[in-house]
Amino acid sequence: MAVLTAPKIVSSRRDFDDSYTLKRYLATGGYEGLKKALTLNPEKVCAEVDAASLLGRGGAGFPAGRKWSMLRRAPLSYLVVNGDESEPATFKDHYLVERDPHQLVEGVIIAAYALQVTQAFIFLRGEFALGLERVQSAVNEAYKHGALGENIFGSTFSLDIVVHPGAGAYICGEETSLLEALEGKRGFPRIKPPFFPAVNGLYGEPTVVNNVETMSNLPWIISNGGAAFAALGEGRSTGTRLFALAGNVVNPGVYEIEMVKNTFRDLIFDPALGGGVPGNKKVKAIIPGGVSAPWFGPDLLDVPLGADEVAGKGSMLGSGSVVVLDEDQCMVRAAWRITKFFSRESCGQCTPCREGSGWIERVMYRLEHGGGRMEDIDLVLDLCDNISPGLTWPPQQTTICVLGPSIPSAVHSAISMFRQEFIEHVENGGCTHV
Repeated sequence: MAVLTAPKIVSSRRDFDDSYTLKRYLATGGYEGLKKALTLNPEKVCAEVDAASLLGRGGAGFPAGRKWSMLRRAPLSYLVVNGDESEPATFKDHYLVERDPHQLVEGVIIAAYALQVTQAFIFLRGEFALGLERVQSAVNEAYKHGALGENIFGSTFSLDIVVHPGAGAYICGEETSLLEALEGKRGFPRIKPPFFPAVNGLYGEPTVVNNVETMSNLPWIISNGGAAFAALGEGRSTGTRLFALAGNVVNPGVYEIEMVKNTFRDLIFDPALGGGVPGNKKVKAIIPGGVSAPWFGPDLLDVPLGADEVAGKGSMLGSGSVVVLDEDQCMVRAAWRITKFFSRESCGQCTPCREGSGWIERVMYRLEHGGGRMEDIDLVLDLCDNISPGLTWPPQQTTICVLGPSIPSAVHSAISMFRQEFIEHVENGGCTHV
C-alpha cells in the first residue's frame, strides 16, 4: 500500500472548488511564505531552498538551489517560469495553473526576491486557456493585494510579472527555445555553451528558468523550512511530487505523493490513487516519465519513485507522467504514435532530428498499417542508432537539444521488449489486437 502520510505541499487546496481565488488562498495561509521571506535576507532564502534539495520538476531534475547559484550577477537579470507543458500524457502543471495559480505567483515572487530579480515572466502553453485566464487574474489580484509591484508588502523589494502565452510548440519546453519564443523569435534551441541561461539568457542577460511545479513548492518550503522538505523522501529525491497518471488505470489523474517511499505499483494499484487496471487486466508496460522515457516492464513495478532509483533501471521520472499499458494494447501502435508526435514537433534545426524522425515515423507507419517487411524491424533500429548512437540511456547527444536523442526511446523499448509483436505485424499484414 502507498505511504500517504506526507503533507500535501502543492495540492493542499485540491478539495476546494474555489481553490484558484485570492479569498480561498488567503484563508489557507496564502502569501504567508512570502511575508516570511521578506523578513529574511535573500541569501537566507536561497539557503533554505538549497537545504530543501528541491530537484527541478520540469524533466531534467536539476537542483533548483544549484541552478540559482549559477546565476551570473549583473545589473539586469530575469526569472522565467516554464509552463509550456507539452509532453503527451503530462498534465500536472496544467492542474496547478488552473487550480492554484496564486501558489505559483507567490513562488515566483519568493524566487525573484531570493535572486534579487525585478522582472519575471510566466510562459504558459497557449492551449491552456483556462489556466492562462486564472494565472493572469491571480497576477492582477496580487498587484491589488500589494504582493506585486512597488515595495511589496511595505518592503524595499519590487517586482513585475508578465504572463506570456506560447504558440503551442513542444520544443518551447526546452528552456533556450522558450527564451527565443519569449523574445518573439521562432522557437529554436540555442547551442550550449555559450548560451547557458544563467550566463546568457533572455535578451542576452543572466536568466533563471524554473518549472511551474518547482516554483509552487517554494511557499511551503519557506513557511516550514528547507529541512522539513528534505526530511520527506530519500537521497536526492526529497519532498513530494505530482504524478500525472494516465492510460489503462481505473482512476487517471494527478496525485501528490512522497518520493522514494512509494513505488510505481503503489501509484497504479492503491485504491486511493490509480485503483488498478480496468477489468483486472495485467500491466504489459509502463512509460515512467513522459513519452521521452524508455519503457519499463511489469517486473519493474516495485521500483521506488525517485530520480536515482528510476535512472538506475535505465529510464527517468522526467515530466512526472506515468502511462500504463495493459495486456490488450498494441506496442507497435503505441510506439508509432509517439514517434509521429516527435516527428511533427521537431523544430527542424538539426539534421538527425529533422530527417531521422520522419524516416522512423514512416517505417513505423508501414509496420503498423500492414506494409511492413521483416527487415524493417532492424532498419528502424538502425535509424534510431543514427540519432542516438548506441541506443543507451541517457542518450548520446547528436543534436542541439535532447528532443532528437529522445525519439528512439519508444521504438527501441517496444522492439526490445515486444519484438514478437513486430514480427506478427509483418506476418499478418497488420495488427491483430482489438
